[in-house]
This record gives sequence, C-alpha cells and structure tokens, in this order.
Amino acid sequence: MNPEEKLKALQIELPTPYNPIGNYVRYVQTGNLIFIGGHGPFDNMVKGKVGQELSLEDGYQEARKTAINLLATLKEAANGLNNVKRIVKVNGMVNATDTFTDHPKVINGCSDLLVSVFGDRGIHTRAAVGMSSLPGNIPVEIEMVVEI
Repeated sequence: MNPEEKLKALQIELPTPYNPIGNYVRYVQTGNLIFIGGHGPFDNMVKGKVGQELSLEDGYQEARKTAINLLATLKEAANGLNNVKRIVKVNGMVNATDTFTDHPKVINGCSDLLVSVFGDRGIHTRAAVGMSSLPGNIPVEIEMVVEI
C-alpha cells in the first residue's frame, strides 16, 4: 500500500499546510533531501506542559497530530508522498516539566505514525528532548529530514 492509500486506510485527512508566522520557510530542499522546519500540532488548541497540564498519552497524541501536519508539508514539498524514499531523521522537542523523563515515549506519537504510513521507509534516526517552553505553549514541536 502506498503512503497516500495508507493515510486513507487510517482515515487521516491532511490539513492545508500552515503559513509561517516568522521570517522563515516551512521547508528547504537541497539535492535529494528535504529539511522540514519545526511544526506543532495542527489544531493548536491543546496547550501546556507534559507532566503538568498534559499526561504522557496527551503528549503522544499531540506528537501524532504534529506528524500529520509534517506530512501535509512533506506532501507539498515532495510533490506527493509517493516520492518519499526515506524518512531520515526526526527531532522532537517536548514542552515538559523538569521532572518529566519520558520524552521518547511522547515523540513515539510521531514516529509510530510515520512507520505506519511509510513502512520500512519510515524508520528513522531521532532525537527526543525536553524543553522548558515552546512557542505559544504548544506541547510538542517536531522537525524532520526526508530523502526523495
């Protein structure tokens, strides 16, 4: 099943990619690599720190929503998800309390969806780190590098 079909099977509809709110672009392509800048959850309705206002499961779901937002930008950047050769790297930042230590479990919300959509091509290297704050008090921000 190709990535577009897999999204339909998962009943996921990609949103319209957002417009940057600062002096930057959503992605840059150099050679066969696409660097997608930091994205947050597409609805921006959930705010707060994981380990305080939000549970681990809440954070996981917000990371999954962020992956959907990343896929919307990737679809535009790659001229379709079927052109993706490999998800190379994911950098996940979690807005968390200083005592929260399960950042990788939160960012699994993104990683799990990427593997579900792309199969082996979705397996990637990754960083998952905690932050004392994120823009707009969003719970996660994720960026990724993709080969086309």
